[in-house]
Amino acid sequence: MKTWENHQIDGINRMPARAHFLTFPTRDRALFNNNKYTHAFKNLNGVWKFMFLDAPEYSPEGFASSDFDANQMDDITVPGNWQVQGYGKMHYSDLWYNFPINPPFVPTENPTGIYKRTFFVEQSFADKQIILRFCGVDSAYHLWVNGESVGYSKAARNESEFDITDLVRVGEENDVTVRVYQWSDGTYLEDQDMWWESGIFRDVELIGVPLDGIRDFKVTADLSDTYTDGLLSVDASLRSEADVQVTFELLDANGKSVLTQSVQAAGGKVHMESIVEGARHWSAEIPYLYKLLMTVEKDGEVIEVIPQNVGFRNICLKGDTFLVNGVAIKFKGMNRHDYNPRNGRVVAREEIEKDIVLMKQFNVNAIRTCHYPSSYYLYDLCDEYGMYLIDETDLECHGFELTGDYKWITDDPTWETAYVSRMTRMIERDKNHPSIIMWSLGNESAFGCNFVKMTEVAHEMDSTRLVHYEGDFDMESADVYSTMYTWLENPKKPFLMKDIVENSKHPHLLCEYCHAMGNGPGNLKEYQDLFYAHDKLQGGFIWEWFDHGIESYTEDGEKYYRYGGDFGDDPSNKDFCIDGMLMPDRTPSPGLYEYKKVVEPVTTTAINLEKGRISLLSRYDFADLNQFRLVYSIMEDDVMLQTGSLELPSIPARTAAEIILPYDLNAIEPVAGAEYCLNISYQLREHTAYAPAGYELATAQFMLPIHEAGIQVIPEGPLAVTREHMTLRAEGANFCVEFDMVRGNITSIVRDGMEVMSKGPRLTLWRAPISNDMEIIDQMKKIHFLHLEHEVVSDVQYWTENNVLRVQVDTINSTTNSAWHFKTRYTYVVCPTGDVMIEVEGTPSGRVELAPEMFPRIGVTMHLDQSMDQVRYCGMGPGENYADSKEAGMMGVYENTVDGLFTNYVVPQANGNHMNTKWVAMTNDRGMGLVASTEESFNFSTSWYEEKDLDDAKHTCDLKKRDYIVLNIDYKQNALGTFSCGQWQLDKYRAKFEPFKLSFRITPFNNKEIADKHVAHERIRLS
Repeated sequence: MKTWENHQIDGINRMPARAHFLTFPTRDRALFNNNKYTHAFKNLNGVWKFMFLDAPEYSPEGFASSDFDANQMDDITVPGNWQVQGYGKMHYSDLWYNFPINPPFVPTENPTGIYKRTFFVEQSFADKQIILRFCGVDSAYHLWVNGESVGYSKAARNESEFDITDLVRVGEENDVTVRVYQWSDGTYLEDQDMWWESGIFRDVELIGVPLDGIRDFKVTADLSDTYTDGLLSVDASLRSEADVQVTFELLDANGKSVLTQSVQAAGGKVHMESIVEGARHWSAEIPYLYKLLMTVEKDGEVIEVIPQNVGFRNICLKGDTFLVNGVAIKFKGMNRHDYNPRNGRVVAREEIEKDIVLMKQFNVNAIRTCHYPSSYYLYDLCDEYGMYLIDETDLECHGFELTGDYKWITDDPTWETAYVSRMTRMIERDKNHPSIIMWSLGNESAFGCNFVKMTEVAHEMDSTRLVHYEGDFDMESADVYSTMYTWLENPKKPFLMKDIVENSKHPHLLCEYCHAMGNGPGNLKEYQDLFYAHDKLQGGFIWEWFDHGIESYTEDGEKYYRYGGDFGDDPSNKDFCIDGMLMPDRTPSPGLYEYKKVVEPVTTTAINLEKGRISLLSRYDFADLNQFRLVYSIMEDDVMLQTGSLELPSIPARTAAEIILPYDLNAIEPVAGAEYCLNISYQLREHTAYAPAGYELATAQFMLPIHEAGIQVIPEGPLAVTREHMTLRAEGANFCVEFDMVRGNITSIVRDGMEVMSKGPRLTLWRAPISNDMEIIDQMKKIHFLHLEHEVVSDVQYWTENNVLRVQVDTINSTTNSAWHFKTRYTYVVCPTGDVMIEVEGTPSGRVELAPEMFPRIGVTMHLDQSMDQVRYCGMGPGENYADSKEAGMMGVYENTVDGLFTNYVVPQANGNHMNTKWVAMTNDRGMGLVASTEESFNFSTSWYEEKDLDDAKHTCDLKKRDYIVLNIDYKQNALGTFSCGQWQLDKYRAKFEPFKLSFRITPFNNKEIADKHVAHERIRLS
């Protein structure tokens, strides 16, 4: 039997798993905690020699020997995945195995990479145990050093260490050979939702450690029953049974020693325990760390000093909640893969740090490592910055779901070693990190005897943390009840969030929810409100952090990102990997800004706005709100009338307090038609590890009780109305409006010789599908044909009265082969000032019972001159917003360009909507253009592309700008939902088959004559 197909072999000559730590010759060097200052260390990353084969059996004779001619081999970068370096095939799938399911057997054609390099071993390694560590190799591999066989390992995202002391020549060149197999029996446990990528993708390290030093240790930093004192214990095992003394010194965050205790080793073991009175607690909000120094001495000589960060915290179950430091905390979390758009699963410490800093800046407090242990850098950074972790085992068997026997190997005892080993290796490596709150047994692998055993072993290894596994639906073993994408509402689903609230007797979390694919997700606020309302609903983790696009370039050098299916990979889940809150270039998506707002640390409520009284509720579990400075401003459209700031008083976690803002509304003289609002920004008072002083973490906005009716204007001037064949023309002193009397629509608006509009507003029910429409696209296109719209004109009338032109157009609006329709009436009033007042009113008609449950949108679209790409608007911004994703939007006057308002999603789709718009001005660089305004509000978006362009394009590089600008003004935009994987659009947010009326005014103007906002403040009154 081939080694890489034997699931009974977990490894050959691999050293027992242990904690990841560094060891130093002196205390001073230990405080630097840098690889360079350890006893002996060499990073073996870099350029290796590489040979790619179709199967291991094709390996050339003597490939592992030291005298093998490596010049015949290619160069490859380590760490790296060979697929992104030109070898093998890129393949993305969420679900399927890429070969016949016949565990533990894998294909004969098993892509294989042979890696070789030489390395010099310095004298610093002399008299040490020399360990070769591989931090991540996909999927399994054999190892040779200096031509001698060393061992074998698997479990791609687990560390493996090999003792090569007796094989290495100190002071000389040495060589290493690694043969890596893409497929192994371990692959059956590695069917995660991500790109299939192979090779040595994490660091390779050569380390030298003292022969009589500490081999492994476990630090337990708990709290007393009253949470007042720290309970510190350490269990360490030595590499020998030498007579050594270990001194434990605990330093506080200022470097002051708070504890010193020496223990004599016995039988190669050391145990210490002590009480730290008044110990500071660790939490994600206040990540207070102590530093433990473990000094090993033999005969009075220091052998080594090991530093370890320590955080005191307590984790326990209490009824239907789990507590951290006595509080039923809320996870505000993200699922995070190790990912890089150029380098595959190779991530540097700096990239991980950027992730965590950004998460902290966006109010994220937790990470679930999906679906494997992350690169070891992550854990130290989460300890330091403050981030709760669910550390997940490298285990997923999703492809078995389609066989009808999901638990095929999960419930097979012969696979117990493979399952348990992956979990124990993870726990051993990561056990000393205070950031880890739960151990997760894996993902989407059904449930069976092997998970029962994993739970038992996890509890035996670590009783201070909880065990998580979403597949344990009946709570046979897990400590917390975990579900995925549980819906808020659906009349056809038997299990909803309300059922968990009513029936669950366990703490609950959504380990995945609100699938962040493309434009979305929606419903974030609804979920968060539910979490806040029930202690046992302890939050969840958004799927997911990053879009997994592969950086690519067109022949012209334009960058774009490829996804599943773009490499000929079949079967593939296509763009299902483009599902992150961060775009591949690390640009935060609009969805991430929405999430930041939804989980912000302060909830602000107006008590009496006239007197400046507001209430502040802390959403923190531990931190005080006195870390913030509140900055407020009173805005009149785009003018700041008053501003001020105050440092918040002490408002402890989970409490509320009232404060008074010292503004004076009586001093404001209202301007006709202006909007008045109070804007509040909560900014950090001091610098933190993740953001500078002044950084904004929360906001609030209230419309003020100030209003002055708009400027009354009676339009005056000449107006000539003429008809020539089927063209109706209305001309004034400096404008002309033309109508097509067959179609009944505006075909041109000219002001001062410039055609500002070339196609007037036409009703549309269609928007380019968003990623979260993926489950209903076929219904929209193949049943209701919503993308194939028809407008049938039944009547066009016009007349003049009181020096205005009135045009009335009656139409039937529907789609191909549909018996339902809107009976629509367009009413136009053309004034002698050039203002065009437009009303579009629709009534559901025809076979209404055959209409779709919801429409992508209900609104009108029009074409503007391509020069009018400067945009100012009064509405919700600055980012796009929709009915179920609008919390981050704030009313205001914003300036941008058509390009700037376009969200460049990896997969082109509808985007850029702005709700509650009062007016929008589109002008060229000379200030000429038009203003669309309303006395109520509308949705608007503008783009260089038609909806069909966005629909047809598969990548951003497929988009070609039109020679005109599209302006959309909508009565209603449909909600986003998260139906790509989860809750569809909530009923209250849908655009339905219902009566509607959309009223607005188009005013051609020149901002050298009048400001856009003043145009919008006018109220046209016809005599």
